[in-house]
Amino acid sequence: MRRGFWFAAGAGAGVYAMNRARRLRESLTIEGLRDRGRALALGARLAREEAEQGRTEKETELRERMGLAPLPAHRELTAPDRPATAPSDPAALSAATTPTIRTTRQRGSH
Repeated sequence: MRRGFWFAAGAGAGVYAMNRARRLRESLTIEGLRDRGRALALGARLAREEAEQGRTEKETELRERMGLAPLPAHRELTAPDRPATAPSDPAALSAATTPTIRTTRQRGSH
């Protein structure tokens, strides 16, 4: 009776160890690491969205209790309106289209 028990326990432990090793090997492949990264990104996004939703709900509740105006509806960000015509002054056109480049002087480079 005892030998049969220990044989079954050893066989079960061996099968369990082999399955764990196979899963570990599969998770360390490129596809496995990519899946883990995607799952982590998804979890972070869901947590951020849930926290934002909770914050919005709590702010709405507090605004109602305090008698303040309701929150404005969310608007999508768009590009700023640009004039339909280009400026006629060449200097203004150059200033509007040329990016500003900032340079810093390094100490001791004289």
